[in-house]
Order: sequence, then C-alpha cells, then structure tokens
Amino acid sequence: MNVTMESSGNLTIAYLSGELDHHTAAAVREAVDAEISALQPVHLILDFKNVTFMDSSGIGLVMGRYRLMSAHRGSVEIRNVSPSTKKIMELAGLGRIAVINETKE
Repeated sequence: MNVTMESSGNLTIAYLSGELDHHTAAAVREAVDAEISALQPVHLILDFKNVTFMDSSGIGLVMGRYRLMSAHRGSVEIRNVSPSTKKIMELAGLGRIAVINETKE
C-alpha cells in the first residue's frame, strides 16, 4: 500500500494505491494523520482509485479519519470507489459520515 498526499489551501487529498489490509492500514493512518495534524485542512478526500484490495481495515481507516477531521471541524469525502466497494461502505454506515463517490470512467 502506498499513499501520496496532495494539499492545497483547506483541502488535502490522500491517493491510496495497492492493497489496504490489516498489515498496511497502520502506515496509511500515520501518513494521513500527520498531514491532517500539520495542515489542519477543512476537507479530506480519500481517493481509492488505485486500491486493488480492501478488507475491514479500510472501513476502520475511514472511520478514524472521520473522527480526526470532526475534531478539526472538517469533513471527509471518499472518492473513486468501485460499485461493490461503495455498497460495502454504505452497508457499514460510512455514507452517514462521508460522501462516497464511485469511480467515473
């Protein structure tokens, strides 16, 4: 799993790529949290376009970043998820805490 961060003004985007599982989620969490703590953006976008696999750790990753952004009075958007991943995220209740957008081809 690799994460690339991009920030501009009050927006931070985390581009995730590879497999997001129990073994890789901690490194992603640390990278995203460090960026949020340093820049305190108002809006965080988690871009799942290049995620090839995700287990329940991905749900936990989103929920934790939501809690962190809420503490900074910010919001979270989940972008470029596959239709099946979107369905799983919505079943897990992430649609109530973040905007979820499917991949647009």
